[in-house]
Amino acid sequence: MPLKTKFILPTLLLVVSILPVAEARQRIYMFVDAEGVKHFTDAPDNGRYRLLILNAHGLTVSGQQYDEKLLARSGRYDSIIQTAADATAVESNLLRAVIVVESGFNSRAVSKCGAVGLMQLMPGTATRYGASNPYDAKQNVHAGARYLKFLMDRFGQNITLALAAYNAGEQAVDRNGGHIPPYSETQAYVPRVLKIYRLLSQQSRSDQPRST
Repeated sequence: MPLKTKFILPTLLLVVSILPVAEARQRIYMFVDAEGVKHFTDAPDNGRYRLLILNAHGLTVSGQQYDEKLLARSGRYDSIIQTAADATAVESNLLRAVIVVESGFNSRAVSKCGAVGLMQLMPGTATRYGASNPYDAKQNVHAGARYLKFLMDRFGQNITLALAAYNAGEQAVDRNGGHIPPYSETQAYVPRVLKIYRLLSQQSRSDQPRST
């Protein structure tokens, strides 16, 4: 049964294909009609569709599987993300990229280390940045954005180092002389978030109406 929909979904679906390959694969196709509505299906019936997702079954940093259904419903968090971005001057697409890699938009995700929610906040970090309930999407995203803003300021607006510190801790970056720490998870995490961030930014620019 094709999973056809007719509503605008976030462009996060466009970037899942860069996530780790696993045995099970899900293919999703999309085309944009004349009204700008995006149509998605797993069984294209005409040549207008193009392949978006090659696989959606890698693992998030939380250790849980990416879930294409959660990603498809991620638009529910758009207003939360945008408000947090506006409040902290952290780009909304950077927040989205972090969420994709951290939790795959699973607000109930819990890592083996105890990090919780969309942005995978440790309890101390959640409390420090104002999230009394880190499972609450709004509190979690706003606290995560505040923390990322702190790291951006601490590391001179260097996104690479801020992301490394978000994953491994700011002290780990300091101990390694202001470089990405030599931890396999962090070494994989930073380029993955950056790639998704760049793809989302490129898509946002291409979606903007062109002046005539």
